[in-house]
Amino acid sequence: MNAMTMPDSSSATAAPAYFSVRDIHAYYGESYIVQGVSFDVAEGDVVALLGRNGAGKTSTLRTLARAADPELKRGEIWLNGQAIHKLKDFQAARHGIQLVQEDRRIIPGLTVEENLQLARIAEPKGWPLEQIYEHFPRLAERRKQEGVTLSGGEQQMLAVARALARDIKLLLLDEPYEGLAPVIVKEIERIVHEIKGRGITTIIVEQNAVAALELANRALILDMGQIAFDGPANAVLENAELRTQYLAI
Repeated sequence: MNAMTMPDSSSATAAPAYFSVRDIHAYYGESYIVQGVSFDVAEGDVVALLGRNGAGKTSTLRTLARAADPELKRGEIWLNGQAIHKLKDFQAARHGIQLVQEDRRIIPGLTVEENLQLARIAEPKGWPLEQIYEHFPRLAERRKQEGVTLSGGEQQMLAVARALARDIKLLLLDEPYEGLAPVIVKEIERIVHEIKGRGITTIIVEQNAVAALELANRALILDMGQIAFDGPANAVLENAELRTQYLAI
């Protein structure tokens, strides 16, 4: 079965995509991890980036955010007409790319509110605290509590809220449901649905592929560092053979 569905890039008159990834190749030392990945994302899309363990999902996400590793050795990344591939991670963040990593990176010694205020100092054009607390009532209740003492699910909420406190154009979520109780997963899903409703372009890496696909309108499946499928999320949900071949579900 040929599962690959790729966008038509033949038209010279087509408008450039809001977020465009062109033939990126990235390495951890000598290990060739991301092997020529290309795709386009329209503004407001929610994309599920899926694949088996070791397929290169997190590495691709980190490359898009311009993290120090893996090292991008070839290819281009464009966001709203801006060349991101030439930037470092903090510069990409200033251009609106916000990565919420699996380990959350909550700053020790700071309260919930101080974590959020620090994000807003760096990028004051993001969501104000009142708006954040409206959408994250658990954080409002715990605003004076040290961030690292929150539960895992609450820390995930804080990590997402901190991204929204900055000037956000593209949200990258790495395993947002990992290790969370089902009731907290539902709360995180609610928050991500609200983000989707506000038209924030999002790429989500998640081992719970069904949950990610039900949230997304697009799906990208990686296999051995390359795109194996690019198409509608519901096409993956409806195709058992495709899910078995690439996702083992």
